Amino acid sequence: MNHFGIEVSLKHAPKLDPAYLPLYRFNKAFLQGAKAPLGLAVERSNGEMAVCETFIHGTPEMREADCYYVNRVVKTILWMKGGFRIYVRGSEDIRAYLAEAYSASGCQAFDWDYMANVFEHPFEVVSCEVLPQAKDSPQAIGRHLDGCRIGFDAGGSDRKVSAVVNGESVFSEEVVWFPKTNSDPDYHYDGIVAALKSAAEHMPRVDAVGVSSAGVYINNRTMNASLFLQVPKDLFDAKVKDIYIRAITDTFGSVPYAVANDGDVTALAGAMSLEEDNVLGIAMGTSEAVGFVDPQGRITGWLNELAFMPVDAAPTAMRDEWSGDIGCGVKYFSQDAVIKLAPAAGIELDEALSPAEKLKAVQKLMAEDDPRAADIYSSIGVYLAHALALYFDLYHYKHVLLLGRVMSGKGGDLILSTCKEVMADEYPDIAARISPTLPDEKFRRVGQSAAAASLPEIVK
Repeated sequence: MNHFGIEVSLKHAPKLDPAYLPLYRFNKAFLQGAKAPLGLAVERSNGEMAVCETFIHGTPEMREADCYYVNRVVKTILWMKGGFRIYVRGSEDIRAYLAEAYSASGCQAFDWDYMANVFEHPFEVVSCEVLPQAKDSPQAIGRHLDGCRIGFDAGGSDRKVSAVVNGESVFSEEVVWFPKTNSDPDYHYDGIVAALKSAAEHMPRVDAVGVSSAGVYINNRTMNASLFLQVPKDLFDAKVKDIYIRAITDTFGSVPYAVANDGDVTALAGAMSLEEDNVLGIAMGTSEAVGFVDPQGRITGWLNELAFMPVDAAPTAMRDEWSGDIGCGVKYFSQDAVIKLAPAAGIELDEALSPAEKLKAVQKLMAEDDPRAADIYSSIGVYLAHALALYFDLYHYKHVLLLGRVMSGKGGDLILSTCKEVMADEYPDIAARISPTLPDEKFRRVGQSAAAASLPEIVK
């Protein structure tokens, strides 16, 4: 395959998507001929900094390839770690390109606006002579089992709550709600408080509250979340940013609390069930939700929004309706991937069905051993093998926990077996160092809401 003058070799391509060009493979091929040093750094909140020392070609004939490569590197860092300021050392031309791309009228306008809102700071691209030092602030959060705790897990279709006493769940409840279609933040607040009170009724007291919720959370505040998609910005700022803090303190006073991204809590639950650290959790459902527990058992505080991180360098890659970009994880590791591949497999899905219903239709065919459905799941397995190589390059994880509706049943088993086969052949060094796995009964017993309950520390 040739892309921007870069020749990329590939052993395994998905049967139903032969044009797929793994970004990891493109990056490696690009760097083979790149000799001009380039430094990039992305600044987050509290002075945290993600730093990347890399290379470009730096010649007029390779400028298009250079710009594409740097664009994808920056986007990768932004959706892995987040940030509002890009520092560039070594090329004023690249700095000017990034400043144009990441602007209100640029090709990455969505990322520019999103990051500015999340970090409450105008997005900037600046040059520097000396690259800033890398800095992270991981937190040793979770795995606290003492006392009477509440764990709340806010999902897009249901909310779960657990009452946990000294590590044992004494009550759990799952209630259907409709947060994504409701524009009144009081609806969300009332639902959260109702769940907290329901759990509290089953314990003698409440010592701490932990929350797992989809979205971006900084200092326990909601910076962006699809759960509040319909809430107007003025009401979001006034009532949603501190919604969990208000719900907990209004209900229980000054008890310890912690709010974390649901992907990180999933990874934490996986680490607790595996009794291991250095765990990447990937949930393939409505979207791709990802979390990471580092080798020291800490949550990093990074965005880990890999649904919007690029994985496919093919110019024909499917466009994500929300971000407007192409080749991003959501179209490869969610129910969208199954739906996307269905026509190529010869499966016609009723357009009147919801995305979840379309997934169920393909799952039914897979349960009946339909070879067309098998082609869909094996193609996703090839996607996953190449993406896990990219993710390994970024996280250096040891364990991968694969969850979500897409990974359930025979389809999930085929995704995992195909992924392992492709990795062993295409990336043997990485395959020997990682352990992709599906959740077991122990993980299910830990559960998302129970893991959330372990988030805050009770200081004695």
